[in-house]
Amino acid sequence: MTSFQKPTVLVLGVSGQIGGFVLEHLDKYPEALNVRITARRPEQVAALQQQGREAALLDLDNPTTFAAALHGVERVFLLTGYTVAMLTQSKTFVDAARKARVQHIVHLGVFGRWDCTDPHIGWHQLVETYIEASGISWTHIHPNMFMEQIPKFMRIRNDRFPIFWGPGRMGWIAAQDVGSVVATVLREGPAKHGGQNYWLSAEIAGGEELATIFSEVLGRPIRCDYKKPEDFAATMELTGDYSVEPWYAAGALEFLKQFSDGRMGDFGTVRDDTPYLTGEKPRSLRQWAQDHRLLLCLSISTDYGLPDQANA
Repeated sequence: MTSFQKPTVLVLGVSGQIGGFVLEHLDKYPEALNVRITARRPEQVAALQQQGREAALLDLDNPTTFAAALHGVERVFLLTGYTVAMLTQSKTFVDAARKARVQHIVHLGVFGRWDCTDPHIGWHQLVETYIEASGISWTHIHPNMFMEQIPKFMRIRNDRFPIFWGPGRMGWIAAQDVGSVVATVLREGPAKHGGQNYWLSAEIAGGEELATIFSEVLGRPIRCDYKKPEDFAATMELTGDYSVEPWYAAGALEFLKQFSDGRMGDFGTVRDDTPYLTGEKPRSLRQWAQDHRLLLCLSISTDYGLPDQANA
């Protein structure tokens, strides 16, 4: 890359929440980066190109799509699907990135300590280890629980919502702030952020704190029902468009068990690098709830153990 060329950044997952927010933030700095986005199907790529985007075909389950997508790329934002396939996907993609002489991989991981025994957190850690062993400069982003999971897995119905980990207080971060952090790291590059782990847990709150926030935002009493971790399996089956493979679902259940019995206590801490990276305070739970009030207004005349037919 010569001095007058902008670095090319490859951003995966722009059709999802995190990738979409990353792209939204990167679009604010067109003079700094050349942004290439990806899609899994040719017709999606064509549609993005018609919108004026630089887009490439990339299917993490098909390594033959990697070379063209990575050609000329200096920096990559890597995130994978929530399946055990993330291991093979990440391994083959990192190998291809090394061949393509990628200089920096920014990876979206999880907020877990190194010696944890939860399986799906362990998968993320194995991916991180492989990235570090590749010789490519790396930055790992470790978000805690996304606030966006609240209306999906803790839906308010009949003015009540479930908590599946007992009375413990969980750490939270907004997906938009994760996107802002990732975009900042991509823009400023490996010289400043290479070899760094960044932790994103802006606020802690359990069922009682969440009930207070929801009550004040919605203007009516909202109560929390404490459920067992085992009850979460039924909730995952009822989340409509959210498909969770069995191996990953088992890992999520194990996480809830370990958090409720104290083995994952670090998830109930504030440890937030957001203001150091972006110069701005992260969103609070109250602010997020106010901004997403319509998502929270889901009180219906049926128990939350049954599917919401209007949104199924």
